[in-house]
Amino acid sequence: MDKTTAPLLEIKALKDSGEFEGYGSTFGGEPDAYGDVIAAGAYTDSLKSHQAKGTMPKLFWQHNPSEPIGKWLDAKEDGHGLLLKGKLNMDVQRGREAHALLKAGDIDGLSIGYRIKEYSVDTETSVWTLEKLDLVEVSIVSVGANENAVVQSVKAAKAAHDLFERLKAGDRLTEREFETWLKGLGLSNSQAERAARLHLKGQGEPAEAADDGVAFLRALKG
Repeated sequence: MDKTTAPLLEIKALKDSGEFEGYGSTFGGEPDAYGDVIAAGAYTDSLKSHQAKGTMPKLFWQHNPSEPIGKWLDAKEDGHGLLLKGKLNMDVQRGREAHALLKAGDIDGLSIGYRIKEYSVDTETSVWTLEKLDLVEVSIVSVGANENAVVQSVKAAKAAHDLFERLKAGDRLTEREFETWLKGLGLSNSQAERAARLHLKGQGEPAEAADDGVAFLRALKG
């Protein structure tokens, strides 16, 4: 499932050339505003994969893939979190705007876009500990503009998790619930709708349809 972090206000340095440095996420401590804790080492495998392929996470404005504003030059984990060094593209308008806003202190947030690979959930507190993440992009964000989108993303991801746990326990889901769970796996709206119709709708009695959904889950896991 794809998620983004709550904006982290830890940009450490900014040069007139557009180069800057900051933490995209921090490890451990208290859960963030959305109930998540990122474990130390969560990015290790992803960073190694990027290095092997000669790639880096993308640098976007407000998590918008249609608005790249530069590139990340280095990303590494230290005792505090994920430390990033990047360079804004000063030849594009949005890059210059981001630089001006950062320099003035009008915005100072970084937020990470990632896919969850491994996690654990404290059933008593509902806190997620994110143990292994696939780092896709890191955006410069303004907290006010980004907060609602982040909240909705996290709510959707946690709803998908709850449905997944129900499926594992053998519970029967409605067509709409099954579709929500498929979206949490990364399927697009249209793909999830088609899959839900195929495996639930028109498959006979409701119990049989739900059993087919459980069989579909087993097939995905196998």
